[in-house]
Order: sequence, then structure tokens, then C-alpha cells
Amino acid sequence: MRVAIAGAGAVGRSIAQELILNGHEVLLIDKNPSSVLPERVPDAEWLLADSCEMSSLEEARLDKCDVVIAATGDDKVNLVTSLLAKTEFGVPRTVARVNHPNNEWLFTEAWGVDVNVSTPRIMSALVEEAVTVGDLVRLFTFRQGNANLVEMTLPTDSPYVGTAAGLIPFPENCALVTILRDGQVYLPDVEQPVEAGDELLFVVPAEGEDELERLLAPRSHPERPAKA
Repeated sequence: MRVAIAGAGAVGRSIAQELILNGHEVLLIDKNPSSVLPERVPDAEWLLADSCEMSSLEEARLDKCDVVIAATGDDKVNLVTSLLAKTEFGVPRTVARVNHPNNEWLFTEAWGVDVNVSTPRIMSALVEEAVTVGDLVRLFTFRQGNANLVEMTLPTDSPYVGTAAGLIPFPENCALVTILRDGQVYLPDVEQPVEAGDELLFVVPAEGEDELERLLAPRSHPERPAKA
């Protein structure tokens, strides 16, 4: 897979290193000469250019990319880069970094963003996940599918402790994707039971979150108000 990353700062370089380790081809783009440091990620391609300019993106051959990641520290740049990648070059997948939470509402399909990554939101979700059991925590939003990646630590009083995943009547369009237990990852096949303390990761529509929470932890939250 070919991936272009706009923004060669610490965030962009870290993403590039991870992708390269996983066998992907990576191009790092930055308009600041002091950020173009090929020795930091020697296995990546590097381009000194402005990702908001069509000529730069043509030079980067964005039409040959499978994914574009807008990871600069400027939300305006990340939006414009995503929009150009999607509308002018037909990039199948765009991921954009949100630096300021107040701008998160802009990072939608209308601006060419398939997935937005808000560091404050993720950190907040991780804090919630660390201190709550039986509460559904939203980790990630998939804009195209109108669905969310959510996590729940199964409480001991759940009526489905010890029940095979295939026998649990999950809400419509809800998918259990992973079970984390004792540091191990378990595939949620129909015969795999869920146990108290399991971290369960689901993909679920926003409107199904409350139903899922009530299903798995009804006694912990008997009259939980609906989420906004």
C-alpha cells in the first residue's frame, strides 16, 4: 500500500515508521526545509513541498496513493490537503489529524475526510476506559459508515458472563470485533465465551450504543439517559 503523509514533524515521522515496519510504501511531504530530515526515516520517500498546492500533489503522484494522512499541526492545512486528495486525485482513503477540538465538526466527508483523529478525544476516551467498568466508551468514529468503534469492560454482574458470543442478541448492525483478555487478543467467533473483565470492542451505529450498553450491563445502568 502506498501512503502519503502531509507533515513530517514528530507525528508524521512516527506514523511513517510504523507503516514502513508493516511493509507499506510511505512518502513524507513537508514545506518546511528544517522538517525534511531523510535520515530520521531513511526508508521513506521525502518531498519538500506544500501539500495545499496542486502542483505539489501532482509531483507527489497522489493519484497513485491508497491513503493520504494529513498530519500537520495546522487544521486548515489538514482540511485542504484532505479535500484535494479526495476530490482532485480520487484517493480512496483520507485520514486527518484534528489539532483543536473546536474544529472537529469540520472534519467530515464534505471536506474530503474519511476518518478524523482528535488527540484530545482519544486521550479522554482512554482515561474513561481506564476507570470505568460496564460503561460504553466511544473510541473512534467512522465517518463513511455512520458507525463508531466502542469499548466496554464487561462487568461481573452482566447477564451474559460466560455466554458464547454467538448466543448474545447484539443490536442490529452491531459487530463484536475483538475480545481482549489477560493481554491476549481473542477472535470473537460464535463459540467464544465472554468473561467478566473482558474488554470488548464493537463497531456499532451511534443509535445502537445505548441498546448495547443496556444489554450487557443492565443492572449497572438501570435508567441511563440517552447519549446526545
